[in-house]
Amino acid sequence: MPWYRKPQFSSLRPREPQESPQRVPDGLWHRCPACLSIIYARDFTDNLKVCPSCGFHEKLSSEERLAMLVDDGTFDECDANVSSIDALGFVDSKPYPERLAAMKKRSGLVDAVRCGTSEIGGQRVSLAVMDFAFVGGSMGSVVGEKVTRAIERAIELRIPMLTVVTSGGARMQESTYSLMQMAKTSAALARLDDARLPHIVILTNPSTAGVMASYGSLGDVIIAEPDALIGFAGPRVIEQTIRQKLPRGFQRSEFVKEHGFVDIVCERAHLRDTVITLLGLLRGPHQAGICAELPTGEEEEPIPAEERVAPQGKKRATKVKATTKKPAKRGSTQTKSSKKRVGAPRASR
Repeated sequence: MPWYRKPQFSSLRPREPQESPQRVPDGLWHRCPACLSIIYARDFTDNLKVCPSCGFHEKLSSEERLAMLVDDGTFDECDANVSSIDALGFVDSKPYPERLAAMKKRSGLVDAVRCGTSEIGGQRVSLAVMDFAFVGGSMGSVVGEKVTRAIERAIELRIPMLTVVTSGGARMQESTYSLMQMAKTSAALARLDDARLPHIVILTNPSTAGVMASYGSLGDVIIAEPDALIGFAGPRVIEQTIRQKLPRGFQRSEFVKEHGFVDIVCERAHLRDTVITLLGLLRGPHQAGICAELPTGEEEEPIPAEERVAPQGKKRATKVKATTKKPAKRGSTQTKSSKKRVGAPRASR
């Protein structure tokens, strides 16, 4: 009798259902693009999207930027429905209207800037906040028009102007129309300066090209976030043009500040307090209503000295005439050297 007997036919039993392995949900962690460290997404957001390991400042949307800067519930958006048109019939990889529609759907924005009025630390300001998510924050005709209207609104309401810049430059799909916005915004800021109203600029990564060559660099105080790219042409284009190796940190906030183009390099956590402090320091007669009756851009003419009234109890200072010698008549006095030359002319050889 065999000790072991195997059945001729084995029966198949269904496997018992096993629990599926737990899957990490998307968006739970964030990898820093600078130091590659893994950060819990909630901690990263609570830290204003700044890496706690290396201090890298991630890009913020216009909505996040407004929530960080302005007082809660005080932002009143203006010109929200102004949208670009395809005046040139521009086509690159796709028609310009299709590109605009795709960008509006992806970003939820109408264009690359949001403008309006708000309060920062209880002080009312006119705002223009750019968003890199819409065609790289490029400046088209709508961006220039909305920024110009924001500046004119600041002049009308007699309040300071605050501009947050993040842009790759002028929008090539609008060609010359986008370049014209440089002159338009610069002229509007000249009127703001004539009205004696301050303009504060915040430069974020990146701030380049046509925007930087116009209203991005025309501020009374220019603040930059750490390690932000600031300049006109990119460093790679400059290296290829001059055929020289650029220094380390070229066109970054700290490098630009050392060369006098930026006033303050401020971390994002202290940015709101810095703006509130500057608004308090720049608060002048334009907000107190002292100079409202004076003509804009003009100063009172000084009173001549002879028309000034002497204060009571003091004698008016007598005007002392300075005694100056009258100039001698021509030919009346001559030096010895000149007397020797007087006489008959020399005989020609």
